[in-house]
Amino acid sequence: MTKDAEQLAALASVIEALTDRGIDSWLFGGWAVDFYAGKVTRPHDDVDLAVWLEDHDHVAELLASGGWKHAPHTEEDGGTGYERGAVRLELTFLLRGDDGAVLIPFRAGRVTFSKEPFGDDVAELGGVRARVIPLDVLRSGKSHPRDDASDAAKDRADSETLSRVR
Repeated sequence: MTKDAEQLAALASVIEALTDRGIDSWLFGGWAVDFYAGKVTRPHDDVDLAVWLEDHDHVAELLASGGWKHAPHTEEDGGTGYERGAVRLELTFLLRGDDGAVLIPFRAGRVTFSKEPFGDDVAELGGVRARVIPLDVLRSGKSHPRDDASDAAKDRADSETLSRVR
């Protein structure tokens, strides 16, 4: 099985388990770009999934029962990582703002991820259906490349791909 296929299969199992328990999640990052594009556009180091911070204990139990191991990075902030086999799942935690905004709780303070609620946009890739962050939020995030050269290259490629999505 290729790395892409392994990541996609892992994502499918995680989404199914979360959905079965009524836990909200949203795909973002490079895999969300691919779901909107309807094809795998580049290799991915990990799978990025956003969940409500209040659900983290339930998510952690669910992942552990599915064979995932908690694998935090020493400098992580605003989320945490899990690994199963060669697949890394990066969870980003979310909070609801009083005004309906979606926030990420960093140690230094809350940062707005989206001024609007994420909603229920669903995309499909390879038979896997996933709720994805809104296209405009994804486009906005990818339009500002990160400082790291490798991450910036991914952001530019993703932004180019998203420019063709209607």
